[in-house]
Amino acid sequence: MYVEKISHSISSKAALIAIIATLAGSLTSVALAQDNAPIAGTRGAAPQVGAKPALTNAYIPESSIAKPGDAGKLANTHYVLRSATGAKPAAAAVPLITEAETPASMGCVYKIGPTYTGCNPATGGTRHPVGGFGAIALVDAYDNPYAAYDLASFSSYWGLPAASFAQIYCTTAAVNGGCYTSNAPPAGNTGWGLEEALDIEWAHVMAPSAAVYLVEAATNSCADLAYAVQWAGAYVQAAGGGTVSNSWGCGEWSTEGSFDPNFYSAWDKTTYLASSGDGGAGASWPASVPWVLAAGGTTVNRKSNGNFANESCWGGSGGGYSAYENSQGYQFPLTAGGSRAIPDLSFNADPASGVWVYDYYNGGWWIVGGTSVASPALAGIIDNIGNKVGQGTPYAFQGFGYLQNQEAYLIYGQMPTAVDYKKNFYDPKSGSNGYSAAALYDLCTGVGTPRGKVGK
Repeated sequence: MYVEKISHSISSKAALIAIIATLAGSLTSVALAQDNAPIAGTRGAAPQVGAKPALTNAYIPESSIAKPGDAGKLANTHYVLRSATGAKPAAAAVPLITEAETPASMGCVYKIGPTYTGCNPATGGTRHPVGGFGAIALVDAYDNPYAAYDLASFSSYWGLPAASFAQIYCTTAAVNGGCYTSNAPPAGNTGWGLEEALDIEWAHVMAPSAAVYLVEAATNSCADLAYAVQWAGAYVQAAGGGTVSNSWGCGEWSTEGSFDPNFYSAWDKTTYLASSGDGGAGASWPASVPWVLAAGGTTVNRKSNGNFANESCWGGSGGGYSAYENSQGYQFPLTAGGSRAIPDLSFNADPASGVWVYDYYNGGWWIVGGTSVASPALAGIIDNIGNKVGQGTPYAFQGFGYLQNQEAYLIYGQMPTAVDYKKNFYDPKSGSNGYSAAALYDLCTGVGTPRGKVGK
Protein backbone atom coordinates (compact mmCIF):
# COMPACT_ATOMS: atom_id res chain seq x y z
CA MET A 1 0.00 0.00 0.00
CA TYR A 2 1.54 3.30 -1.03
CA VAL A 3 0.74 6.59 0.65
CA GLU A 4 2.15 10.10 0.63
CA LYS A 5 3.31 12.09 3.65
CA ILE A 6 1.95 15.63 3.81
CA SER A 7 2.81 18.79 5.70
CA HIS A 8 0.20 20.43 7.92
CA SER A 9 1.37 23.94 7.05
CA ILE A 10 -0.64 24.63 3.87
CA SER A 11 -3.99 26.36 4.24
CA SER A 12 -6.80 25.45 1.84
CA LYS A 13 -7.09 29.19 1.16
CA ALA A 14 -3.45 29.61 0.11
CA ALA A 15 -2.70 31.18 -3.23
CA LEU A 16 -3.22 28.77 -6.13
CA ILE A 17 0.32 29.01 -7.36
CA ALA A 18 1.64 28.34 -3.86
CA ILE A 19 -0.53 25.24 -3.58
CA ILE A 20 0.84 23.89 -6.83
CA ALA A 21 4.46 24.80 -6.24
CA THR A 22 4.59 23.63 -2.63
CA LEU A 23 2.37 20.57 -2.59
CA ALA A 24 3.39 19.18 -5.95
CA GLY A 25 7.06 19.77 -5.34
CA SER A 26 7.46 18.54 -1.79
CA LEU A 27 5.52 15.28 -1.56
CA THR A 28 7.75 12.34 -0.68
CA SER A 29 6.66 8.76 -1.28
CA VAL A 30 6.89 6.33 1.60
CA ALA A 31 5.91 2.67 1.69
CA LEU A 32 4.22 1.10 4.68
CA ALA A 33 4.43 -2.56 5.57
CA GLN A 34 1.37 -4.47 4.42
CA ASP A 35 -0.43 -5.90 7.45
CA ASN A 36 -3.09 -7.81 5.51
CA ALA A 37 -2.99 -11.60 5.39
CA PRO A 38 -5.16 -13.95 3.31
CA ILE A 39 -7.90 -15.98 4.95
CA ALA A 40 -7.30 -19.63 4.12
CA GLY A 41 -9.64 -21.02 1.50
CA THR A 42 -11.33 -17.75 0.62
CA ARG A 43 -9.39 -16.45 -2.36
CA GLY A 44 -10.88 -17.65 -5.62
CA ALA A 45 -9.63 -17.31 -9.17
CA ALA A 46 -9.51 -13.86 -10.76
CA PRO A 47 -12.63 -12.98 -12.80
CA GLN A 48 -12.39 -14.18 -16.39
CA VAL A 49 -13.20 -11.85 -19.23
CA GLY A 50 -15.58 -13.00 -21.94
CA ALA A 51 -16.74 -11.49 -25.19
CA LYS A 52 -17.64 -7.82 -25.03
CA PRO A 53 -21.28 -7.17 -25.85
CA ALA A 54 -22.00 -5.04 -28.89
CA LEU A 55 -22.79 -1.41 -28.11
CA THR A 56 -26.43 -0.82 -29.05
CA ASN A 57 -28.72 2.21 -29.17
CA ALA A 58 -25.68 4.40 -29.61
CA TYR A 59 -23.87 6.72 -31.94
CA ILE A 60 -20.19 7.17 -31.07
CA PRO A 61 -18.97 10.68 -31.94
CA GLU A 62 -15.50 11.19 -33.39
CA SER A 63 -14.21 12.67 -30.12
CA SER A 64 -15.11 9.43 -28.29
CA ILE A 65 -13.29 7.04 -30.63
CA ALA A 66 -10.12 5.69 -29.05
CA LYS A 67 -7.35 5.12 -31.57
CA PRO A 68 -4.59 2.60 -30.74
CA GLY A 69 -1.81 4.98 -31.72
CA ASP A 70 -3.09 7.62 -29.31
CA ALA A 71 -2.28 5.69 -26.12
CA GLY A 72 -0.37 7.96 -23.77
CA LYS A 73 -0.60 10.83 -26.22
CA LEU A 74 -4.18 11.91 -26.91
CA ALA A 75 -7.38 11.53 -24.87
CA ASN A 76 -10.89 10.81 -26.06
CA THR A 77 -14.24 11.71 -24.54
CA HIS A 78 -16.43 9.07 -22.91
CA TYR A 79 -19.93 9.94 -24.08
CA VAL A 80 -22.24 8.40 -26.67
CA LEU A 81 -25.55 9.60 -28.10
CA ARG A 82 -28.77 7.64 -28.11
CA SER A 83 -29.52 6.33 -31.60
CA ALA A 84 -31.83 3.45 -32.50
CA THR A 85 -29.97 2.87 -35.78
CA GLY A 86 -26.38 3.77 -34.89
CA ALA A 87 -26.53 6.78 -37.20
CA LYS A 88 -25.90 10.27 -35.86
CA PRO A 89 -29.16 11.56 -34.38
CA ALA A 90 -30.52 15.08 -34.73
CA ALA A 91 -30.71 17.54 -31.87
CA ALA A 92 -34.14 18.21 -30.39
CA ALA A 93 -35.54 21.71 -30.01
CA VAL A 94 -37.13 20.74 -26.66
CA PRO A 95 -36.73 17.61 -24.49
CA LEU A 96 -40.06 15.96 -25.22
CA ILE A 97 -39.09 12.27 -25.06
CA THR A 98 -40.41 11.53 -21.59
CA GLU A 99 -38.54 8.27 -21.00
CA ALA A 100 -35.13 9.99 -21.10
CA GLU A 101 -33.76 10.67 -17.64
CA THR A 102 -34.16 14.05 -15.97
CA PRO A 103 -32.66 15.77 -12.92
CA ALA A 104 -35.69 14.72 -10.87
CA SER A 105 -35.71 11.07 -12.00
CA MET A 106 -31.99 10.56 -11.41
CA GLY A 107 -32.10 12.36 -8.08
CA CYS A 108 -34.93 10.06 -7.07
CA VAL A 109 -33.31 6.80 -8.25
CA TYR A 110 -30.09 7.57 -6.38
CA LYS A 111 -31.95 9.06 -3.39
CA ILE A 112 -30.04 12.31 -3.56
CA GLY A 113 -33.18 14.32 -4.34
CA PRO A 114 -36.82 13.97 -3.29
CA THR A 115 -38.29 10.50 -3.79
CA TYR A 116 -41.61 10.07 -5.59
CA THR A 117 -43.60 7.18 -7.04
CA GLY A 118 -41.57 5.20 -9.53
CA CYS A 119 -38.91 7.89 -9.97
CA ASN A 120 -40.63 8.29 -13.34
CA PRO A 121 -39.01 10.80 -15.76
CA ALA A 122 -42.44 11.83 -17.02
CA THR A 123 -43.72 12.91 -13.60
CA GLY A 124 -40.72 14.27 -11.73
CA GLY A 125 -41.18 17.94 -12.52
CA THR A 126 -38.83 20.15 -10.52
CA ARG A 127 -38.22 17.69 -7.67
CA HIS A 128 -34.47 17.92 -8.14
CA PRO A 129 -31.64 17.54 -5.59
CA VAL A 130 -30.61 20.44 -3.37
CA GLY A 131 -27.35 21.07 -1.51
CA GLY A 132 -23.63 20.99 -2.17
CA PHE A 133 -20.55 22.85 -0.91
CA GLY A 134 -17.29 24.30 -2.19
CA ALA A 135 -16.75 23.67 -5.87
CA ILE A 136 -16.86 20.98 -8.54
CA ALA A 137 -14.26 21.28 -11.30
CA LEU A 138 -14.91 19.62 -14.65
CA VAL A 139 -11.71 19.09 -16.64
CA ASP A 140 -12.08 18.87 -20.42
CA ALA A 141 -10.14 19.82 -23.56
CA TYR A 142 -10.70 22.71 -25.95
CA ASP A 143 -13.32 25.42 -25.63
CA ASN A 144 -17.09 25.46 -25.63
CA PRO A 145 -17.79 29.18 -26.15
CA TYR A 146 -21.43 28.73 -25.13
CA ALA A 147 -20.85 26.78 -21.92
CA ALA A 148 -22.26 29.46 -19.61
CA TYR A 149 -25.36 29.78 -21.79
CA ASP A 150 -25.79 26.00 -21.90
CA LEU A 151 -25.70 25.70 -18.12
CA ALA A 152 -28.07 28.63 -17.63
CA SER A 153 -30.53 27.30 -20.22
CA PHE A 154 -30.47 23.76 -18.80
CA SER A 155 -30.95 25.03 -15.25
CA SER A 156 -33.82 27.31 -16.24
CA TYR A 157 -35.65 24.56 -18.13
CA TRP A 158 -35.55 22.07 -15.26
CA GLY A 159 -36.11 24.61 -12.49
CA LEU A 160 -32.62 24.30 -11.01
CA PRO A 161 -31.10 27.31 -9.26
CA ALA A 162 -28.67 29.39 -11.27
CA ALA A 163 -25.12 28.09 -10.94
CA SER A 164 -22.10 29.98 -9.65
CA PHE A 165 -20.01 29.28 -12.76
CA ALA A 166 -16.50 30.06 -13.96
CA GLN A 167 -14.79 29.05 -17.19
CA ILE A 168 -11.04 28.66 -16.75
CA TYR A 169 -8.62 28.48 -19.67
CA CYS A 170 -5.29 26.66 -19.54
CA THR A 171 -2.14 27.05 -21.57
CA THR A 172 -0.31 23.96 -22.73
CA ALA A 173 1.77 22.15 -20.16
CA ALA A 174 4.88 23.02 -22.17
CA VAL A 175 4.18 26.76 -22.01
CA ASN A 176 3.26 26.41 -18.31
CA GLY A 177 1.32 29.68 -18.25
CA GLY A 178 -1.27 28.41 -15.79
CA CYS A 179 -5.07 28.19 -15.93
CA TYR A 180 -6.97 31.45 -15.45
CA THR A 181 -10.24 33.02 -16.47
CA SER A 182 -8.16 35.81 -18.03
CA ASN A 183 -6.20 33.51 -20.38
CA ALA A 184 -7.13 33.29 -24.04
CA PRO A 185 -9.61 30.44 -24.62
CA PRO A 186 -8.36 27.27 -26.32
CA ALA A 187 -9.57 26.46 -29.83
CA GLY A 188 -13.23 25.51 -30.07
CA ASN A 189 -14.24 21.90 -30.64
CA THR A 190 -17.85 20.74 -30.98
CA GLY A 191 -17.13 17.13 -29.99
CA TRP A 192 -15.53 18.17 -26.71
CA GLY A 193 -18.07 21.00 -26.49
CA LEU A 194 -20.95 18.57 -25.96
CA GLU A 195 -18.85 16.76 -23.38
CA GLU A 196 -18.38 20.03 -21.51
CA ALA A 197 -22.10 20.82 -21.57
CA LEU A 198 -22.88 17.35 -20.19
CA ASP A 199 -20.28 17.65 -17.43
CA ILE A 200 -21.23 21.04 -16.05
CA GLU A 201 -24.96 20.37 -16.25
CA TRP A 202 -25.00 17.01 -14.48
CA ALA A 203 -22.53 18.04 -11.80
CA HIS A 204 -24.84 20.98 -11.11
CA VAL A 205 -27.89 18.68 -11.02
CA MET A 206 -26.52 16.65 -8.13
CA ALA A 207 -25.01 19.54 -6.11
CA PRO A 208 -26.73 22.76 -7.18
CA SER A 209 -25.24 24.81 -4.32
CA ALA A 210 -21.63 24.02 -5.28
CA ALA A 211 -19.72 26.38 -7.56
CA VAL A 212 -19.05 24.91 -11.00
CA TYR A 213 -15.63 25.39 -12.62
CA LEU A 214 -15.10 24.32 -16.21
CA VAL A 215 -11.33 23.94 -16.60
CA GLU A 216 -10.42 23.75 -20.30
CA ALA A 217 -7.10 22.15 -21.27
CA ALA A 218 -5.42 23.73 -24.28
CA THR A 219 -5.53 20.46 -26.25
CA ASN A 220 -6.63 16.86 -25.74
CA SER A 221 -3.09 15.65 -25.14
CA CYS A 222 -2.77 13.53 -22.01
CA ALA A 223 -0.07 15.91 -20.75
CA ASP A 224 -2.20 19.03 -21.21
CA LEU A 225 -5.21 17.43 -19.52
CA ALA A 226 -3.07 16.28 -16.58
CA TYR A 227 -1.76 19.85 -16.29
CA ALA A 228 -5.34 21.14 -16.20
CA VAL A 229 -6.20 18.60 -13.47
CA GLN A 230 -3.47 19.96 -11.23
CA TRP A 231 -4.85 23.47 -11.55
CA ALA A 232 -8.43 22.27 -11.15
CA GLY A 233 -7.53 20.64 -7.85
CA ALA A 234 -5.91 23.85 -6.66
CA TYR A 235 -9.03 25.86 -7.52
CA VAL A 236 -11.31 23.39 -5.73
CA GLN A 237 -9.10 23.26 -2.65
CA ALA A 238 -9.03 27.07 -2.52
CA ALA A 239 -12.86 27.05 -2.62
CA GLY A 240 -12.95 24.95 0.55
CA GLY A 241 -12.91 21.56 -1.13
CA GLY A 242 -15.19 19.54 -3.37
CA THR A 243 -14.55 17.27 -6.34
CA VAL A 244 -12.66 17.20 -9.66
CA SER A 245 -14.29 15.21 -12.49
CA ASN A 246 -12.61 13.90 -15.65
CA SER A 247 -14.91 12.51 -18.36
CA TRP A 248 -12.13 11.45 -20.70
CA GLY A 249 -9.48 8.79 -20.98
CA CYS A 250 -6.09 7.97 -22.46
CA GLY A 251 -4.99 4.51 -23.46
CA GLU A 252 -2.62 3.20 -20.81
CA TRP A 253 1.15 3.55 -21.28
CA SER A 254 4.20 2.51 -19.30
CA THR A 255 5.08 5.92 -17.81
CA GLU A 256 1.57 7.07 -16.94
CA GLY A 257 2.44 7.03 -13.25
CA SER A 258 4.56 10.14 -13.70
CA PHE A 259 1.34 12.16 -13.97
CA ASP A 260 -0.39 10.53 -10.98
CA PRO A 261 0.72 13.21 -8.45
CA ASN A 262 -1.48 15.70 -10.32
CA PHE A 263 -4.43 13.86 -8.79
CA TYR A 264 -3.39 14.52 -5.21
CA SER A 265 -1.17 17.62 -5.24
CA ALA A 266 -4.26 19.48 -3.96
CA TRP A 267 -5.56 17.02 -1.43
CA ASP A 268 -7.45 18.85 1.32
CA LYS A 269 -11.18 18.02 1.17
CA THR A 270 -10.71 17.39 -2.58
CA THR A 271 -11.72 14.13 -4.30
CA TYR A 272 -10.88 13.20 -7.90
CA LEU A 273 -13.03 11.10 -10.26
CA ALA A 274 -12.65 9.81 -13.81
CA SER A 275 -14.94 7.93 -16.18
CA SER A 276 -13.92 4.32 -16.80
CA GLY A 277 -14.64 4.32 -20.55
CA ASP A 278 -17.33 3.12 -22.94
CA GLY A 279 -15.58 0.21 -24.64
CA GLY A 280 -16.46 -2.56 -22.23
CA ALA A 281 -13.82 -4.68 -20.49
CA GLY A 282 -10.47 -2.93 -20.26
CA ALA A 283 -8.75 -0.19 -18.26
CA SER A 284 -7.82 3.36 -19.20
CA TRP A 285 -6.01 6.27 -17.55
CA PRO A 286 -6.74 8.30 -15.41
CA ALA A 287 -9.51 5.99 -14.15
CA SER A 288 -6.70 3.54 -13.34
CA VAL A 289 -4.93 6.02 -11.04
CA PRO A 290 -5.32 4.65 -7.49
CA TRP A 291 -5.87 8.20 -6.18
CA VAL A 292 -8.92 8.56 -8.44
CA LEU A 293 -12.43 7.19 -7.97
CA ALA A 294 -13.20 5.38 -11.26
CA ALA A 295 -16.78 5.87 -12.45
CA GLY A 296 -18.39 2.92 -14.23
CA GLY A 297 -21.76 2.59 -15.93
CA THR A 298 -25.14 0.91 -15.43
CA THR A 299 -28.41 0.59 -17.28
CA VAL A 300 -31.48 1.98 -15.52
CA ASN A 301 -34.24 -0.50 -16.32
CA ARG A 302 -37.86 0.65 -16.17
CA LYS A 303 -41.25 -1.04 -16.18
CA SER A 304 -43.71 -0.58 -19.04
CA ASN A 305 -45.31 2.35 -17.18
CA GLY A 306 -41.97 4.13 -16.86
CA ASN A 307 -41.45 3.40 -13.18
CA PHE A 308 -38.01 2.34 -11.94
CA ALA A 309 -37.39 -1.41 -11.92
CA ASN A 310 -33.68 -2.01 -11.26
CA GLU A 311 -30.15 -1.37 -12.46
CA SER A 312 -27.85 -3.73 -14.34
CA CYS A 313 -24.30 -3.61 -15.67
CA TRP A 314 -24.11 -1.58 -18.89
CA GLY A 315 -22.20 -3.48 -21.58
CA GLY A 316 -20.11 -0.44 -22.47
CA SER A 317 -18.85 0.23 -18.96
CA GLY A 318 -15.06 0.25 -18.86
CA GLY A 319 -13.63 -2.15 -16.31
CA GLY A 320 -10.71 -4.44 -15.69
CA TYR A 321 -7.14 -4.42 -14.40
CA SER A 322 -4.56 -1.74 -15.05
CA ALA A 323 -1.44 -2.81 -16.90
CA TYR A 324 0.75 -0.33 -14.99
CA GLU A 325 -0.92 0.97 -11.82
CA ASN A 326 -0.94 -0.87 -8.48
CA SER A 327 -3.92 -0.93 -6.14
CA GLN A 328 -4.04 0.77 -2.77
CA GLY A 329 -5.09 -0.85 0.48
CA TYR A 330 -8.80 -0.26 -0.09
CA GLN A 331 -8.69 -2.93 -2.81
CA PHE A 332 -6.40 -5.37 -1.02
CA PRO A 333 -9.16 -7.92 -0.33
CA LEU A 334 -9.85 -7.93 -4.10
CA THR A 335 -6.37 -7.70 -5.60
CA ALA A 336 -3.96 -8.79 -2.83
CA GLY A 337 -1.89 -5.70 -3.53
CA GLY A 338 -1.67 -6.36 -7.27
CA SER A 339 -2.96 -4.38 -10.22
CA ARG A 340 -5.45 -1.56 -9.75
CA ALA A 341 -8.98 -2.74 -10.58
CA ILE A 342 -11.64 -0.43 -12.02
CA PRO A 343 -14.34 0.83 -11.70
CA ASP A 344 -14.99 1.78 -8.08
CA LEU A 345 -18.53 3.17 -8.18
CA SER A 346 -21.13 3.48 -10.95
CA PHE A 347 -24.04 5.55 -12.25
CA ASN A 348 -26.46 5.36 -15.16
CA ALA A 349 -24.51 5.41 -18.46
CA ASP A 350 -26.49 3.40 -21.01
CA PRO A 351 -27.71 5.66 -23.86
CA ALA A 352 -30.92 3.61 -23.83
CA SER A 353 -31.53 5.10 -20.38
CA GLY A 354 -29.66 8.28 -21.26
CA VAL A 355 -29.96 11.74 -19.71
CA TRP A 356 -31.00 15.04 -21.27
CA VAL A 357 -28.21 17.53 -22.09
CA TYR A 358 -28.54 21.00 -23.62
CA ASP A 359 -25.75 22.15 -25.94
CA TYR A 360 -26.24 25.25 -28.08
CA TYR A 361 -22.87 24.62 -29.77
CA ASN A 362 -24.32 21.40 -31.24
CA GLY A 363 -27.82 22.63 -31.93
CA GLY A 364 -30.02 21.87 -28.92
CA TRP A 365 -31.07 18.96 -26.70
CA TRP A 366 -29.46 15.50 -26.80
CA ILE A 367 -30.03 12.19 -25.04
CA VAL A 368 -26.58 11.21 -23.83
CA GLY A 369 -25.03 8.11 -22.31
CA GLY A 370 -21.55 6.87 -21.53
CA THR A 371 -19.47 6.95 -18.38
CA SER A 372 -19.03 10.66 -19.10
CA VAL A 373 -22.45 10.90 -17.44
CA ALA A 374 -21.27 8.89 -14.44
CA SER A 375 -18.19 10.90 -13.49
CA PRO A 376 -19.75 14.39 -13.12
CA ALA A 377 -22.95 13.01 -11.59
CA LEU A 378 -21.01 11.03 -8.98
CA ALA A 379 -18.78 14.07 -8.41
CA GLY A 380 -21.95 16.03 -7.64
CA ILE A 381 -23.31 13.33 -5.35
CA ILE A 382 -20.08 13.12 -3.33
CA ASP A 383 -19.94 16.91 -3.09
CA ASN A 384 -23.59 17.07 -2.01
CA ILE A 385 -23.10 14.53 0.77
CA GLY A 386 -20.27 16.68 2.11
CA ASN A 387 -18.06 14.20 3.96
CA LYS A 388 -15.06 16.23 2.74
CA VAL A 389 -12.60 13.36 3.18
CA GLY A 390 -10.51 14.22 0.12
CA GLN A 391 -7.13 12.55 -0.11
CA GLY A 392 -6.40 12.66 3.60
CA THR A 393 -6.46 14.83 6.68
CA PRO A 394 -3.36 15.98 8.59
CA TYR A 395 -3.50 15.33 12.32
CA ALA A 396 -2.76 18.46 14.32
CA PHE A 397 -1.54 16.58 17.38
CA GLN A 398 1.40 15.14 15.44
CA GLY A 399 1.83 17.83 12.79
CA PHE A 400 1.47 15.63 9.74
CA GLY A 401 -0.69 13.01 8.13
CA TYR A 402 -0.63 10.57 5.22
CA LEU A 403 -2.33 10.90 1.88
CA GLN A 404 -4.71 8.15 0.83
CA ASN A 405 -7.74 7.97 -1.43
CA GLN A 406 -10.02 8.43 1.55
CA GLU A 407 -13.22 8.44 -0.51
CA ALA A 408 -12.37 4.97 -1.81
CA TYR A 409 -11.54 3.72 1.68
CA LEU A 410 -14.91 5.02 2.89
CA ILE A 411 -16.82 3.26 0.09
CA TYR A 412 -14.94 -0.06 0.06
CA GLY A 413 -14.97 -0.24 3.84
CA GLN A 414 -18.74 -0.78 3.83
CA MET A 415 -18.73 -3.93 1.69
CA PRO A 416 -18.22 -6.32 4.65
CA THR A 417 -20.96 -4.67 6.71
CA ALA A 418 -24.23 -6.44 7.43
CA VAL A 419 -26.33 -3.27 7.31
CA ASP A 420 -24.60 -0.22 5.85
CA TYR A 421 -23.64 -1.61 2.43
CA LYS A 422 -27.21 -2.65 1.58
CA LYS A 423 -28.56 0.65 2.88
CA ASN A 424 -26.08 2.97 1.14
CA PHE A 425 -25.52 1.18 -2.19
CA TYR A 426 -27.41 -0.75 -4.85
CA ASP A 427 -25.67 -3.91 -6.06
CA PRO A 428 -26.39 -4.75 -9.74
CA LYS A 429 -26.01 -8.49 -10.27
CA SER A 430 -26.92 -8.90 -13.95
CA GLY A 431 -25.37 -7.84 -17.23
CA SER A 432 -21.82 -7.97 -18.58
CA ASN A 433 -19.20 -5.73 -20.14
CA GLY A 434 -17.08 -8.80 -20.83
CA TYR A 435 -16.88 -9.30 -17.08
CA SER A 436 -20.15 -10.47 -15.54
CA ALA A 437 -21.83 -8.47 -12.83
CA ALA A 438 -21.79 -10.23 -9.48
CA ALA A 439 -22.58 -9.71 -5.82
CA LEU A 440 -20.57 -6.99 -4.07
CA TYR A 441 -17.61 -5.92 -6.22
CA ASP A 442 -17.36 -6.65 -9.95
CA LEU A 443 -15.36 -5.26 -12.88
CA CYS A 444 -18.37 -3.64 -14.52
CA THR A 445 -20.06 -1.67 -11.73
CA GLY A 446 -17.43 -1.71 -8.98
CA VAL A 447 -18.94 -1.56 -5.50
CA GLY A 448 -22.29 -0.70 -7.09
CA THR A 449 -24.30 2.51 -7.35
CA PRO A 450 -25.02 5.06 -4.59
CA ARG A 451 -28.22 5.25 -2.59
CA GLY A 452 -28.83 8.16 -0.26
CA LYS A 453 -26.61 10.71 1.43
CA VAL A 454 -24.70 8.47 3.80
CA GLY A 455 -21.44 6.59 3.30
CA LYS A 456 -20.09 8.32 0.20
